[in-house]
Amino acid sequence: MAASVPTVATTRAPWWRDAAIYQLYLRSFADSDGDGIGDLDGLRARLSHLSRLGVDGLWLNPCYPSPGVDHGYDVADYQDVDPLYGGLPAFEAMLAEAHAAGLRVLMDLVPNHCSAAHPWFVEALAAPAGSPARDRFIFRTGRGSAPPNNWRSVFGGPAWTRVGDTDQWYLHSFDPSQPDFNWRSPDVVEYFDDILRFWFDRGVDGIRIDVAHMMVKHAELPDWAFPADGSAAYNEYAQNQPEVHDIMRRWRSVAAAYDRDLTLIGEIWVPTVEDLARYLRPDELNQAFYFDLLQCRWSGPAFGASIERGLATIAATGASVTWTLANHDVHRSVTRYGLVRSVNGSSADPFSDGVRGRGEVDVALGAQRARAALLLVLGLPGSVYLYQGEELGLPEVLDLPDSARQDPIFRRSGGTEYGRDGCRVPLPWVASGPTFGFSSGAAWLPQPSWFGDYAVEAQWADPSSTLRLHARALELRRSLLDVVGAAPLSWLAAREDVLAYRRGPLTVVTVFGDEPFAVPAGWGTVALCSSSAWTEGAPLPGNSSAWLLA
Repeated sequence: MAASVPTVATTRAPWWRDAAIYQLYLRSFADSDGDGIGDLDGLRARLSHLSRLGVDGLWLNPCYPSPGVDHGYDVADYQDVDPLYGGLPAFEAMLAEAHAAGLRVLMDLVPNHCSAAHPWFVEALAAPAGSPARDRFIFRTGRGSAPPNNWRSVFGGPAWTRVGDTDQWYLHSFDPSQPDFNWRSPDVVEYFDDILRFWFDRGVDGIRIDVAHMMVKHAELPDWAFPADGSAAYNEYAQNQPEVHDIMRRWRSVAAAYDRDLTLIGEIWVPTVEDLARYLRPDELNQAFYFDLLQCRWSGPAFGASIERGLATIAATGASVTWTLANHDVHRSVTRYGLVRSVNGSSADPFSDGVRGRGEVDVALGAQRARAALLLVLGLPGSVYLYQGEELGLPEVLDLPDSARQDPIFRRSGGTEYGRDGCRVPLPWVASGPTFGFSSGAAWLPQPSWFGDYAVEAQWADPSSTLRLHARALELRRSLLDVVGAAPLSWLAAREDVLAYRRGPLTVVTVFGDEPFAVPAGWGTVALCSSSAWTEGAPLPGNSSAWLLA
């Protein structure tokens, strides 16, 4: 059925420009010691899953020593690994085995804030107002009994916490357990230079930078006009300040001093693609996640416009686009694309409720669309990040009991926002057993009974499974890279609900509507289809994608 893949000799671009990277949420991947929390030895034992899947590397969510209030994004020590995960020796053993298997490893760095248990912040609380210790963070005098300004936490509530019964407050853009660094302090700047070198010296292949756009705040900390609904929304005084670009240039210089191909990739939520592109200038970041596509409703015109924006604007910087459709902060793609009615009863555009919208979900429809979206994105020029569990087609776990929820968003919002626990439930490796092979003890988040239907072991044995689709697509993508890597994307005329593009010998067709689409003669031979119901020679089913080769 599949057409042959042409081959050419070519000089490959840096590995990260077209890599497929697996985002690995460590505490939910695989547990080796029975404490119910994933760890590095569990990861080592399952590295073969990633090799067989066909990814080029993994991005490891934070595994530093941490009180775990925000599950690692509250860092107490940036130059060590938490004993909960096996400590630094387990990390180094994992890194060596990953490299031996041909997998790159990226660390997750959290430079906007640290844990309240970090020695610097403990010292700052004990020091007087105006001291050098406090200057490493953002302490300010309140306005009487009120905070220094009206800023709101991304997790809900005010962004300030008072220090005892004094007139001093400290800023935390997220949880009170995560005080923000003051990036105007030379101590902070030099400290993170050392952190980057610490991990590069150990052989990691890149750094993912958490909320990179939030690292610097307006010097005067003025009030911001928030919307009346009480949401934190976008605060331009707390985000995307010009000085952030100076830090990115400095870090690029640190990475450039190493004689190997390192990457710096930013998590950057900014208002426009033009804002994002400024972080990708030649002397700043190598990569930045393109979240615009992740936020698109299931619509051909919407997806097409987003892809065009990303390619046109980011390519102008010389960078490649970094695509992703899911991560540890948003609902899983099956659930997002299957949301047919939101909690407010609107079926006209349920996706308007955002990346964590809730309501009635058609799981079967969402699964079809998620499989189609996978092929659409994997054919695009640039790199792709795949969140763990997406290769299994896992839906979001929407009905966790309140007593089990651990995301600080749930607590800070008074239980009105359920948060991100539903996409972080530990993976099912086998179809039965108390934790479906994840652990010999109770999992840190409870897995629903239906998780066994998505087990890794069963999906590897099923040629039509979502896991096997991922593996086949990644294998074919890799075989095509030398041919289509530098090929420009050209759009093909099709129905309004059909998106079709060509790159060299590869044509990708996605049907967003329900009506089947007959592929025009001359577009090529179908090499891969997202729909297990498709048969050779038949039109492509609705909510499906296909790869065709000329």
